[in-house]
Amino acid sequence: MKDKDKIALFIDADNAPAKKIDKILSELARYGVVNIRKAYGNWKNACIKPWEDVLHEFAIQPIQQFDLTKGKNATDMALVIDVMDVLYTKEVDVICLVSSDCDFTPLVTRALADGKFVIGFGERKTPAAFVNSCSRFLFLDEEPVQVNTPEPPPKNIKSDSRLMNLLRQAIEAVEEDDGWARLGPIGSHISNHASFDQRNYGFKKLSDLFAAIDLFEMKKSHSSQLWVRDRKRAK
Repeated sequence: MKDKDKIALFIDADNAPAKKIDKILSELARYGVVNIRKAYGNWKNACIKPWEDVLHEFAIQPIQQFDLTKGKNATDMALVIDVMDVLYTKEVDVICLVSSDCDFTPLVTRALADGKFVIGFGERKTPAAFVNSCSRFLFLDEEPVQVNTPEPPPKNIKSDSRLMNLLRQAIEAVEEDDGWARLGPIGSHISNHASFDQRNYGFKKLSDLFAAIDLFEMKKSHSSQLWVRDRKRAK
């Protein structure tokens, strides 16, 4: 993506932790400038008081939505309407949705069809459909980050067949004749078709993730480039 992308941030205050707002904005700063910042909820509800406490500090515009019917919440609908308005009337490059609610999955699909890069933030309870639909999704209750550790993390990530297939397919797509693939193109290939981020698995860098999985071997070239090979495909 370009430097200085224009970003629109939409927060479902009912389904996101306010204490993580600094992490959210810090991550978005890697992509560009957050020109639109809105948070939705019934601000008379005490459960979203933590969000009310950070609105002014982070220049977030509160959007009031009363609970029109018991058990129903108008927040989702108001958020969707505003996102659609932005898609049609504003020049934005990135849509960011902060929520753990799967109901926003069709909205993500629509934004992607409009050529937007969609970043999602939510807790680990977020349904997979929403997580996988985003261009990139980051969990706000992340696991402790592993840095250059020779031991596998407590969770056996090798048992995650979806992750293993994703990594293997990326290597196969960009590998040389000898089966070795440069780490940079591997990461680019993954980003082009999955909402993958190694930090969701507890690793700061993609190289740390590969190093922790004994299904892959790694080497460094004379130019200090990192290469990865699937041990199954090693010749």
